[in-house]
Amino acid sequence: MRILKAQPARTLLAGYAFYILAGWALLSLPLAQEAAVAPIDALFISASAVSTTGLVTVDPGSAFSPFGEVVILVLIQLGGLGYMTVGSFALLALTRRLGPIRARATRAAFGLPEGIGPAFFLRSVVLFTLAVELAGAFVLAGLFFARGVPDPVWSGLFHSVSAFCTAGFSLFPDSFERFRHDPAILFTLSALSILGSVGFLIVVDIWYWTVGRAARLGFTSAVILRTTCWLIGFGTLLFFLTDPATGHMIWDQRLLNAFFQAMSASTTVGFNSVPIGGTGTAALFVLILLMVVGASPAGTGGGFKTTSLAVILGLIASVLRGRPDIRLCGRRLGEDRIHLAAASLAFYLGMMALAVLVLGWLEPAADFEAVVFEAVSAMSTVGLSMGLTGSLGDAGKLVVIVLMFAGRVGFLTFGIALALRDRAQPAREEGELVL
Repeated sequence: MRILKAQPARTLLAGYAFYILAGWALLSLPLAQEAAVAPIDALFISASAVSTTGLVTVDPGSAFSPFGEVVILVLIQLGGLGYMTVGSFALLALTRRLGPIRARATRAAFGLPEGIGPAFFLRSVVLFTLAVELAGAFVLAGLFFARGVPDPVWSGLFHSVSAFCTAGFSLFPDSFERFRHDPAILFTLSALSILGSVGFLIVVDIWYWTVGRAARLGFTSAVILRTTCWLIGFGTLLFFLTDPATGHMIWDQRLLNAFFQAMSASTTVGFNSVPIGGTGTAALFVLILLMVVGASPAGTGGGFKTTSLAVILGLIASVLRGRPDIRLCGRRLGEDRIHLAAASLAFYLGMMALAVLVLGWLEPAADFEAVVFEAVSAMSTVGLSMGLTGSLGDAGKLVVIVLMFAGRVGFLTFGIALALRDRAQPAREEGELVL
């Protein structure tokens, strides 16, 4: 009970750490391994699954037994739903109420405004997650069966959960490169990933709108949808124009794969349909920018977050136009939102610089662009890789584990949890932008 009395940031930190250590213990069992897996690699896979990153140092499909794959899938589900969601939903199922400490921690974990109750939000999250994942598993199982994939039902379920939780784990050693010409599979994965990455706040907003409790989508949901569409749209166009790895494809297949890779980076799902190691410098830079921004608050993805980007762009536009206030979707932003977005960006860039410095020092033979790409992919819990992760030494793997862990908890939350002094979590007013 002592951990529940800690401030919400430390509660989340300790909760995710417990999941990772428990997963490490289970994946280290001989029962979980098809071939011998080093302890550091078992820890890495556990951290990657809980953080829903998808970076791997061993191939999960061949290194782990069916039991090990089930453990990985459970860790992905726990990480995707979130520490507070799982524990609080179990408490709700048993007692039908949340205590004030859990309610406060849940509100802090998801950035809930005052107008949305934590209990209603948690029920909506779990029911929506299970419904979407089961629907995705059904569709993918049928597609895999038609294409002769072994164990299509298990593959459909595993990849549906991995996609919705934006985890990027795949039972195929080449991710989805073998399906680069298959729009049905790539679009199904994209739909699952986007639904997971836009955030559960939108789910609640849509429900309120459907039952007539709201005339339109909330402010945060409007910002998320607009920013997400622009990011994926522009990312697709730029990747289509700059990537030489897809140059041999006909234009519609090239556009399909450009969309899939832009979507994969933006939602932080981390699947790839083309070899990332063969991607050109300009296209890599596009992916890095999309990974830095990442998904949306209260979703399954990582990154700097779409709403924070919208605030920073609004700030730039305000300065260029000489206006004293900052507006998004016709609404004026409070100074606390601006300060929080600026602090998030500064913290992210500072940690990225430190990560690149340390990884570059530990891996002096690695290319600079590969070090930057891998660091950003780990920090934003994406999972795309240029191949560096598999060749890292033990010290480098530990650095990446810390980056994935910080990315799942949230960088400001991670910093607050490690601070010597507690920091109160301010309440958010209904309709205020969530970052």
